[in-house]
Parts: sequence; C-alpha cells; structure tokens
Amino acid sequence: MEYELDDDLVRIQLDMIWGWLSTEAYWGRQRTRVDIDTQIAAAWRVVGVYRGDTGEQVGFARAVSDGVNFAYLADVFVIEAHRGQGLGKRILQHMIDDGPGRDFRWTLFTGNAHGLYQQFGFTAPDTTAMVRSAR
Repeated sequence: MEYELDDDLVRIQLDMIWGWLSTEAYWGRQRTRVDIDTQIAAAWRVVGVYRGDTGEQVGFARAVSDGVNFAYLADVFVIEAHRGQGLGKRILQHMIDDGPGRDFRWTLFTGNAHGLYQQFGFTAPDTTAMVRSAR
C-alpha cells in the first residue's frame, strides 16, 4: 500500500485524531475534543499520513515552536492496522529532518518508542533541562 505524507492543516481529519487520542493514547485521554482541536489549530506544524488509495488518514504528529530555534513534538501516532510500514520514521523524517525546523532543538515526552526517537537524535535530557510537571 502506498502512503502520502502532508503538512497541510486543511487535510487533517480531526474526527480520526480525536478518536485515536481519546481512546488509544495513554497521554491523550485526559484532553477534551475542544482541547485537541485547539492544539491542532494552534500547532506550528502538523504532519498527516494518508492512504494513497482512499485518502484516509492513518497517522499524525504535531509540533509547537517559536519558529526560530526550539520545537516540541507531540501526539505522534500511526493507527495499529498501518504499523510496521515504516510510517513512524517517515513522520519524523518529514516533521524534523525535512521540515523548516531541521536545525532546531527538539524536545518530546514519551513513555515508549525510545528507539524510534533515538534514530532522530533524541536522547535523555542533559543537565540544562528542567521540567515542571502538570498539576
């Protein structure tokens, strides 16, 4: 099967993203539909993955950035039926290395997929990083 990656916000299928994040993502279930829609609308950049034959969206990532030297990667996923096709790597390649933020300092929070993110230069934070957890 062929897939297409696109960073056009107009193509993003909000119902699919809400459906997946609200039921499948350990990190997304506490957000409301309004929260998700607001975050996507305010994103610096989004990347969608679409089936080439139907246009159905099967993957997603978004980033928040100052547009100069820092970006935060969030909500990266590929729906289960389409995993194992290298789509996670393609999303990160399109978002980070092939995008306007290729020279930025990127950060993310994840409880899994460390091996995938390490392939794109992510490592454990150094001594200059601090995090204030959500209340």
